[in-house]
Amino acid sequence: MQTRTRGATAVAGLAVLATIATACGGSSSGGGTPSSNSSSPAGSSVGFQKISDNDTGTPSKGGTLNILSSSDTDYLDPNVTYYSYGYEMVHPWSRGLYAYQNEEGHQTDVIPDLATAAPTVSSDGKTLTVTLRDGVFWNTSPKRAVTADDVVRGIKTACNPAQPFGGLPDFDFLIEGYQKFCAGFAKVQPNAKAIADYTENTDLPGVVAKDPTTVVFTLTQPASFFPSMLALPTFSPRPKEMDNYVPASTQAAQHTIADGPYQVKSYQPTKSIVFTRNPVWDSSTDQVRKAWVDKITINMTITDRSVGLKQQLAGTPTADLCELCVGATDLPSLLSNPGLSVQSEQASNPYIIFNTQSPNNNGALGKVAVRQALSYALNRAHLLQVAGGTRLNVALTHVLPAQIHGSKNIDLYPNNPSKAKTMLSDAGVSGLKLKFLYRPSSESSKKMFQVVQQDLGQIGVTVTGVPAQDADFYTKYLQKPDSARAGQWDLSLAGWGPDWYGDAALSFFGPLFDGRILPPQSSDFGLFNDPATNACIDKAKNATSTAEANTTWGQCDEDVMKAAAFFPITNPNTPLYHPPFVHHTVFMPVYQDYDWTNVWLDANKNGG
Repeated sequence: MQTRTRGATAVAGLAVLATIATACGGSSSGGGTPSSNSSSPAGSSVGFQKISDNDTGTPSKGGTLNILSSSDTDYLDPNVTYYSYGYEMVHPWSRGLYAYQNEEGHQTDVIPDLATAAPTVSSDGKTLTVTLRDGVFWNTSPKRAVTADDVVRGIKTACNPAQPFGGLPDFDFLIEGYQKFCAGFAKVQPNAKAIADYTENTDLPGVVAKDPTTVVFTLTQPASFFPSMLALPTFSPRPKEMDNYVPASTQAAQHTIADGPYQVKSYQPTKSIVFTRNPVWDSSTDQVRKAWVDKITINMTITDRSVGLKQQLAGTPTADLCELCVGATDLPSLLSNPGLSVQSEQASNPYIIFNTQSPNNNGALGKVAVRQALSYALNRAHLLQVAGGTRLNVALTHVLPAQIHGSKNIDLYPNNPSKAKTMLSDAGVSGLKLKFLYRPSSESSKKMFQVVQQDLGQIGVTVTGVPAQDADFYTKYLQKPDSARAGQWDLSLAGWGPDWYGDAALSFFGPLFDGRILPPQSSDFGLFNDPATNACIDKAKNATSTAEANTTWGQCDEDVMKAAAFFPITNPNTPLYHPPFVHHTVFMPVYQDYDWTNVWLDANKNGG
């Protein structure tokens, strides 16, 4: 998932990267299949423990939760968004089959949302049956029950030709007939009518509505992680009325239909979004969202996050929460403040992308030796320093963060500028001139660009900046293979978090490093394509046991690093602050933030 991460990864998070050194402590997430009473550990705070949950007293219902932000989602579409902030933005009004538990110590436990219980799994592990709750309705006029047909429609829409879901490599091979279905879909004209006709008239054998409340998934092979994968928003139901709009389009975003506790009252992209109560929502059907406040407003126009934090500290009514407003330099003054929380992202955020298909420099970045040389020249310590210093960052030298099963602790590229120069010379490369795509709105993004410029300058490589607005960074550049192939950029920053937790290595390797699937169907922004890595991914996906899979993922990690597909930097934590009148502030790794639908405000502070 692209993150701020994780969605991660980093769209907004680069401005406030702050992590805690492993010497201060550690955390581990076991993930887990859907359950209503799981005890697997969550990604809790590391080093700086949360001083107070600030969750005492009886919750106060009502009022307006005001949130400050500097960015928008990628797409206001649950079946397409692939961004942690996008997941957070659809969560108030769109319900999924499963979700993550909003309880300290259990934030990575998957629990039923629209489903009544965990999937029923056949003896061979290849057939999963999900039963939907009664009493859940769309806010149509008149209201209409959410059905299994809606679930099937949502999953079909995920691979639409206009804007497919970026995490398709996670499961397209797992669902019977899905790759064939998606291949046919890719040939359809990307307009609303053609997409609707294909969606409604083409069968998907691996996802079938057995009856109005029963969905049957047929897999190509057993996959112990698939039930946890069903917590992805892309598996959310989609009402038939959305057939009138191209998925993920501006028109679709203006005509959302809700089955959650809130509905979208207004949405001005990059400016604001307002959620108000959905009158057809029944709280007795929803164990995930308490929906304490009556209204949620998000102001996306904040340009200086430090101003947002100051407003929070002052108790300003319009600043109940502020998205990623705590920077590394703010932490010392907040350490004794009970509103501070520093929490594990369980992500790789940020990392440096190499555009392996860039035609610049006679295609030099397509050579493994050149990417290896650049990896030796880059100084991770320098990059961590501009993200807050070595005391506040956990270095990541390979693909998988420590919390993800299969993580293998290797460091193939300790900083060595002399070796980098020699390797470039041996490769017959000199006078490299590289374009670095970055976001000027992010202070850390700018600083990391400058660090890369300085580090590579020491080995004779010239790096110039390509500034991009937040709204264009992914949608105009990274998600467009033509941009990479045209050489519009050579290096960039991104970030990544798992699509689920624990046995989640596939959600890193499939979308990021399987070169047979390109953006926007994947997030392999540098168009990396290595036969050894592809074969390793296939071997891990086809493993017959979790232990075998995790061992193989460790090998895949080494393969990716040997090929210098990217340069990892850190597995960060997210620093958050909330005023004393904001309650039930449970950090959710999936959003890298609090769950707005479970926050409540003091009665005398909820007027907004």
